[in-house]
Amino acid sequence: MGAAHSSTSTSHSSTLTDSVYSNCIAAAFPFKSLSKSFNSHIKFIPTHQNFQIHLQKPIKTMSQPSQFVPLKCGKVEEFETQEEFSARPALDFHGIDKKLVDKIVYDALVWSSLHGLVVGDKSVQASSLSFTFRRLFPGSKNWGGYQDLMSTDKRSGKVPGVGMVHAPFALLPMPFPESRWKQACELAPIFSELFDRVSLDAKFLQDSLSRTKKADNFTSRLLDIHSKMLELNKKEEIRLGLHRSDYMLDEQTKLLLQIEMNTISSSFAGLSCLVSELHRTLLNHYGEQLGLESKRIPGNASVSQFAGAMAKAWMEYNNPRSVVMVVVQAEERNIVRKTLAEIDGEGELLADGTLCVGGQEIAIVYFRAGYTPNDYPSESEWRARLLMEQSSAIKCPSISYHLAGSKKIQQELAKPNVLERFLDNKEDIAKLRKCFAGLWSLDDSDVIGKAIERPQLFVMKPQREGGGNNIYGDGVKETLIRLQKEGKEEDAAYILMQRIFPTAFPTLLLRDGICHKDNAISELGIFGAYLRNKDKVIINEQCGYLMRTKISSSDEGGVAAGFAVLDSLYLT
Repeated sequence: MGAAHSSTSTSHSSTLTDSVYSNCIAAAFPFKSLSKSFNSHIKFIPTHQNFQIHLQKPIKTMSQPSQFVPLKCGKVEEFETQEEFSARPALDFHGIDKKLVDKIVYDALVWSSLHGLVVGDKSVQASSLSFTFRRLFPGSKNWGGYQDLMSTDKRSGKVPGVGMVHAPFALLPMPFPESRWKQACELAPIFSELFDRVSLDAKFLQDSLSRTKKADNFTSRLLDIHSKMLELNKKEEIRLGLHRSDYMLDEQTKLLLQIEMNTISSSFAGLSCLVSELHRTLLNHYGEQLGLESKRIPGNASVSQFAGAMAKAWMEYNNPRSVVMVVVQAEERNIVRKTLAEIDGEGELLADGTLCVGGQEIAIVYFRAGYTPNDYPSESEWRARLLMEQSSAIKCPSISYHLAGSKKIQQELAKPNVLERFLDNKEDIAKLRKCFAGLWSLDDSDVIGKAIERPQLFVMKPQREGGGNNIYGDGVKETLIRLQKEGKEEDAAYILMQRIFPTAFPTLLLRDGICHKDNAISELGIFGAYLRNKDKVIINEQCGYLMRTKISSSDEGGVAAGFAVLDSLYLT
């Protein structure tokens, strides 16, 4: 999930289009009628056969709390404990009756099915689907044609509606201090303004990433596209940013510390608002028994606000016949638009800069893919990226926004006096600095020595998005020693970050219909939308949130990878 354990994967979130549709379904099926309507049509296996509560060993607090809070790059400073928060959840998970948990789990899974809190299930096998077809339609003469459709082992993600499973989620919300929630929301528009200004400073981007360019081929290719846009004097007059800033709450200092700023494929706007709605619904029905109040869960309109920002950007483009194109990975579990390879084959750039794909004029390109080297297996994908960047279509993100969100830029912005290059308001600058964790480049020998000596207090981050890329523990020590011995430029491909240790709470996690009980930590992501047309700022606002919760004993934290679940927060 982030600096504390790992970056949570951004793959396979709900899309705007799919989420708007699922919201319509949600309105049509109110919760109170779920069990009655389902049971009248479908026979269920008894609850106790569907769900297993895995009781773990007694919960322990984390064994390695952070020992310092380096607020300035390159300098380790002792901390004083900040104001105290209500650190314990209002709910004693050890005391919940198992039958009550079974009821809540059952209702939660039914609600998820009816309200679109689902993703494609790639484990669905052709054999099980064929059995279902034969059972539902015995003697069907269409079996031959249906069998032809099932020539591949796994069809989920290729055929709409085939093989859906509930998204992994926490059964109940995670406690979180209300003051830190408000702080994170207040930071959203400041960060959006900052990154817009950073994106316009071509020299800062190129200079900051110059060493990284030599060590990391992926960053180098992105910088090459950026350089070509500079040569063409290409201006992005309409700029749309759909961002997400991720934070963790450090256990000892109680400081809200930023993990990273996502400027490309800021995932889970669609599913996160559904989880918040699910938790409020569950507390409306079971809150009295649990001792929890639904009103303590903040409202979350992330999908509608992101969709609204995209709609306003489309209006600024000002062609009612133009369309929004979503760029996706191959065999994506979201049923959406075009891959980079398809855009290379179908796209063309008209003389006036208009981008057309498949004969349709593109107003907005939203990148659900393109953030990892795996998305560019050939030159075809790079040609598509360059084609789109050269066009007059609104890119979300543009190449400069993409580069501005890199780990190296995050580290550069945390240096003394750098924020003043982009922002004038001293109060805003102070608010941003207060949430910066320790960040260093690998040319800082003093910090490298400390990281080798105590690697458990650091995270090593490459210039990658999407989760599963960070280095922890002994891996930090081993990698740093190797880089020192080799003396190559490879160290420029990484940054070092302070490892954050949030408070762990006992939590109930649902994945594949099974309820697990474990000790877990959470990461808060705040969505922000920014839309500007030349000198006019049209939108700059906080747009809901994402809470991800994962088992505290695991370094990895990807939702899609199976380590984390979606969650909401309960304000304390």
